[in-house]
Parts: sequence; structure tokens; C-alpha cells
Amino acid sequence: MSRVSLQTLIDRSVRNMGAVHEVVKLSAIEMIKRAYAEGINVQISSGYRSYAEQTKLYNQGRTTPGNIVTNARAGYSNHNFGVAIDYFLTNHDGSKAVWTVNAQWRRVAAIGKQLGFSWGGDWTSFKDYPHLEMTGGLTTAQMRAGQRPNLKINFTPTKVENVETETGGTQVTEPKPKPKPKPSGDPFIRSVQTWSCNYGYDITVDGLKGPETRKALVKILQNELNKQFKAALIVDGVPGPKTYAAVVNVRKGAKGNLTRVLQALLYMAGQNPGPFDGHFGNGTEKAVRAFQRAKGLGVDGVAGKNTWKALLQ
Repeated sequence: MSRVSLQTLIDRSVRNMGAVHEVVKLSAIEMIKRAYAEGINVQISSGYRSYAEQTKLYNQGRTTPGNIVTNARAGYSNHNFGVAIDYFLTNHDGSKAVWTVNAQWRRVAAIGKQLGFSWGGDWTSFKDYPHLEMTGGLTTAQMRAGQRPNLKINFTPTKVENVETETGGTQVTEPKPKPKPKPSGDPFIRSVQTWSCNYGYDITVDGLKGPETRKALVKILQNELNKQFKAALIVDGVPGPKTYAAVVNVRKGAKGNLTRVLQALLYMAGQNPGPFDGHFGNGTEKAVRAFQRAKGLGVDGVAGKNTWKALLQ
């Protein structure tokens, strides 16, 4: 029985990690290489999770069948921001997962820590032995607010040509990095779509103005009106009389998610509010006035009910 190849472990892990931070991905691959050279087969089981995926996982063992596997709600797990991974070991030929926390498991954790990861097995309140993360010192609260860690590679990648397997002499070729596809579409819309995904609505990040993006923005608006103003709206992404009646005035100086939705809708309507940052400043006020003027509304620079309705229609 031949040993599973290093490339197979890497390929499986890259698929399972999804859209993690590039430094997290490269560090995880390096950890797999170093462990493999020591005779340990390690594979990544998960990486980035959307808010919806996190909610489904959190509900397991609580409102849905299964065992409780996480104490983190959506937005409170570093997996939701692409800076965490989980790992496990495999048997010799890679056909079975091994979840026993033994000396090899701890050795993988030690390799991960050498590469800059923090290990969940070191936690005091809740031991999460498969968990590794790179937060750059940021909390989940800071990342929910839009901050992202400034991570850097702190190792020289291991060359893996001519790695000896236990069956003797099998060569493993260093995988050639695939060229990154250039981001397509409008950068502003990509930012809006990425933010919508982080908020909890799993949509395509393609930089294109389309109904999927608009629907996610309406859902965020409805959800924020429910949370902040107890509007009791159905969060369905379909604007209607109840949504139009529930919107509130948003004016210069405002900060937060309602302002982000406003900025996104203004941009999709052909106006430039400036940075997509959730701060109602001069650029956003100028865009509101231009939109009101174009729609024949009263021009006051305040996003009131008539302005919101025109933006949502």
C-alpha cells in the first residue's frame, strides 16, 4: 500500500480551505509539506465559512440534529473572516481521517505555531484541537467592523522534490503556482459584494451590478431596520410599502450599515458617494443631492423616505 502523495493532501486541503487569506493558505500548505517530510500526513478540513454556513454549524446539536461542534455564532468565528483553518491527520494511504490527538497531532500544531498560527489546543476555556488561526492581533469585533489583519509570510517555502515515502524513493514534484486570475468587474461593486457576504448573504463576488447584489442590499437594509428600529419587516430582499414606511432619515455624520447600504445603492444608481466605508461625509451628501436632483426630488442631501423609495425601486 503506497503512501498518499503530498500533492493529493495539498489539493484536498486547498479545496477545503476556500477563500481564506492568502498568507493563511500558503502557511497551511507549508505546514503540510513540513509534516509530510516528517512522515505525518495532515490535511485541512475547513477554512473560510460564510455567515450562513456558520449559523448552520452553530445550530447543530441545538436546533438541528447532531453534536455541538462550535460555540461561535455567525460573525464570532475567525473562520468567517478567512483567517482560520481546521486540520486532521490521515492514515498511510490517505483513505481515512484520523482524529486522535496524539504526538503526531501535537507535532503538526507545533509546526503550525512555528509558521505563525495560534493553536486552539492551547486555549484554556475551550480546547479546539483541530483549530489554527492567524488574527494579526485583531478581535472578531474589529473584523466584523471591517478591519482585516496585515499578515505576512515569515518562512522560506520548503522544497519538496525527492521526498522519500515509506515505500521508498517516490518523487514528489513541487507544485507550480497557478497564476492568479485578475479580479473582474467594478472594484466598488466587488467591495459591496464582499461586505454582503461577510454580513451573511452568500452572493457571487463578480463586480457586476445585478439583481443578486441588489437583493442582498435590501435584505441588509430590512435586517438593520429590524435590529435598530424594531421595524418587524420580513427580510426577503423585496422592497415594498412596509419597507418604504420603515426607512429612516440618514444624514451627514451618520455611520454604520445603513449608510453602507445607502452608499451602495447610490453607486448602483450612477452616483459616486466616495469610499464605501459607512461614513456619511461630503462625498455621500454630494451623491445624495445629485440623485435627488436627477429624480426630481427635494434636494436637501438627506436620505429620507422619498429618496430611499426612489433608490429601492
